[in-house]
Amino acid sequence: MVTWLGLEVRDEAEYARYRAAMTPIRERYGGRFEHDFAIARVLQSSASERINRVFAHSFPDAEKRAAFYADPAYQRVRAAHFEPAVASTHRLALFVAT
Repeated sequence: MVTWLGLEVRDEAEYARYRAAMTPIRERYGGRFEHDFAIARVLQSSASERINRVFAHSFPDAEKRAAFYADPAYQRVRAAHFEPAVASTHRLALFVAT
């Protein structure tokens, strides 16, 4: 299962702290980053939100993905670092292997 997300990161340093803190939690659920791009210019987007970061992350299955997002440790990291660092989030695509 691979999810592509677009973000508007407004605080790169805080976002880096988020990534560092959430990575070991994500890895416990078999998750990993597949691709990560800093975007200088968006030529076209159907999202109303601005996007300056695009990444793909994957999990072995939907249950592991859901468990990661529901994990209380992840929720604390998200509240402390992601929420202050990111102005908006837009899911670009979700691919599920069948």
